[in-house]
Amino acid sequence: MAEPGRGSEDPNDSDLMTAGGSPSCSSLTTKELQQNWKLAKQKERPVRLLFEIPSSRVVEQMLHKHVVYQIVVMRSGSFDSHRVSVERRYSDFFRLHHKLLEEFDEELEDVVLPPKLLTGNFNSENILERRMALQDYLAKLFATRCVRHSAHFSEFFTEQEQKQAHVLLRAGQFTAALELLKTVLEIQEKLLPWQKSTLTVPALSAIAVCYRDLDEPEQAFSAAQRALPPVRRYGLKSYRAALLELLVDLGYQLGRPVAQLQDELTALRNGERGEVCFCSLKEVVIHKFV
Repeated sequence: MAEPGRGSEDPNDSDLMTAGGSPSCSSLTTKELQQNWKLAKQKERPVRLLFEIPSSRVVEQMLHKHVVYQIVVMRSGSFDSHRVSVERRYSDFFRLHHKLLEEFDEELEDVVLPPKLLTGNFNSENILERRMALQDYLAKLFATRCVRHSAHFSEFFTEQEQKQAHVLLRAGQFTAALELLKTVLEIQEKLLPWQKSTLTVPALSAIAVCYRDLDEPEQAFSAAQRALPPVRRYGLKSYRAALLELLVDLGYQLGRPVAQLQDELTALRNGERGEVCFCSLKEVVIHKFV
């Protein structure tokens, strides 16, 4: 089975991304050359991720209280029309840091997690200072090549929401699960250039299941269709048959051509009988985070 590759070459591994071809310089006027140069510079802006922590709030529970920080994830170098965000506690940053240290100890010598406060945790000035320090910490992590390619890094931004979504999905609360899964998918798509190409498969599959059970076949078909190419390419057997089966069923319902999908499913079943568990996509998704 092929090893899942990155979504693309790391945009941060070179100073500039290569621009597309342009007409021969000898055939252009000075003004046209200047315009082309400006367009080329715009295309060559490196795409990076930016992390902002614009706000925080104190959550009070029965026996204790804690601070959660809103983390906004967005791309630079191109227009990012949607700023997607999640909330994390300091303890989440602490766990991430120690997971990364276990894997990349020497590479993180210059990346220091802001220390735990022993007193004054809920002082507004301390919260503001920590908010800025954690924002700087995320920027330094992303600037470290091994970290931005690490599964721990992407899981920090999505795993909690993905687990919550699967709890809701198992409970039949598909609308609430869908909202969380959309957030997960948006963040994963921003992270994808530095992560494995299969990163979005679980979220897209879960989204397809939710739309299917909400009787929205067009959206379900679209999500499953997007998940299938990386599943095929990297041999994710547990997903492939389930996605094909869902696409064939929805395709018939929507009047789409499904002959090729049906042939692929039949060949998979005949060729790998006994080697592949032919569960429904819903069963595959539900067992993902059990």
